[in-house]
Amino acid sequence: MDGALLIDVTRLVGRAVHGRQATGVDRVCAAYVEHFGSRAQAVLQWGEWRRIASYRTSQQLFDVLLARPADAPARLRKVVARGCVPPWPRQDGRNRLSLNIGHQGLDRPGLVRWMRRTAQRPLFFAHDLIPITHPEYCRPGEQALHAARMHNLLDGATGVVANSAATLASMRQFAERAGTRLPPAIAAPIAGAQLAGEAATSPLARPYFVVLGTIEPRKNHQLLLHAWRELVQRMGSAAPQLVVIGQRGWECENAEDLLERCEALRGHVLEVGSCSDTELARYLRHARALLFPSFAEGYGLPLVEALALGTPVIASDLAVFREVAGAIPEYLHPLDGPGWVQAVRDYSDDTTPRRAAQCGRLAGFRAPTWRDHFEQVEAFMEALQ
Repeated sequence: MDGALLIDVTRLVGRAVHGRQATGVDRVCAAYVEHFGSRAQAVLQWGEWRRIASYRTSQQLFDVLLARPADAPARLRKVVARGCVPPWPRQDGRNRLSLNIGHQGLDRPGLVRWMRRTAQRPLFFAHDLIPITHPEYCRPGEQALHAARMHNLLDGATGVVANSAATLASMRQFAERAGTRLPPAIAAPIAGAQLAGEAATSPLARPYFVVLGTIEPRKNHQLLLHAWRELVQRMGSAAPQLVVIGQRGWECENAEDLLERCEALRGHVLEVGSCSDTELARYLRHARALLFPSFAEGYGLPLVEALALGTPVIASDLAVFREVAGAIPEYLHPLDGPGWVQAVRDYSDDTTPRRAAQCGRLAGFRAPTWRDHFEQVEAFMEALQ
């Protein structure tokens, strides 16, 4: 049996085999596998090696990727070993839409050539253009790699799905500068994680705030850590705590130094490298607010997840945040240190007018859902036929 669609799961397989924690991109990839998997075959890539897996092998891969059992790495290796060795299943795309959601292999021109040779019709997902628009916040060399991804996308896509109108606008600008056209494209907001319901007790005895995301320069953890040192100097033991949830990333030495060596922050800042969705829901639900001081974002899942739980958000004044959440959050410039310090003080008490005003606005928030997302995507795919 063949699937009506093709889905590239290389990223999900690689990260699961190595036991890596799921990122926002991984969650989107998994949502596409869950929605389309029963009618799809898997695409796998390693360097210049690319194959369409059989329907049977694909279903086995999808089952393990979605369940993520404790023995997932071993099971995935077995499935790949059994299903991706000669004799190969038919490598004919037969003009089926081929979904590449994680940008996997998109920096290599050979991917588009292979998709054309096997008669696939690529549908690419655009998460952001941050390495191109803000290269100073990314790994060295990432700007050129991402530019190659976007050039190949423009060259080969049958269609493009973007996570936001802001990302789609960046795509249009990139295409204009490249002197080419943007393929048919839509912006379809994505859903946050389905976090647990009511958590009865707070995980911490003192009032606290949460910042959620990989520790990297773009996320602006350094501003918050300096703000917390100021708060501790002013408020002493009455200062709220800051919970930093996320893995340490790249070029974040200054933030690491503050986390590890700043005596003033000891007992006031808690670093949580990873946690389950249940633990995350508990931290978010009882926080005074989620803090989101990023310099740039393609979407902002933590904002959606916090507001969906009824937790106020204090965020950078970014166009994509206003697109997703309107006037509900409190917006500040990402370099306004005194403003962030004052906002934290004003939100530290449940009864302050400033926090109460946002809690009132929260009643008007409607979180994006995967059902809404895939209704848009399915209609778009139908129009591409």
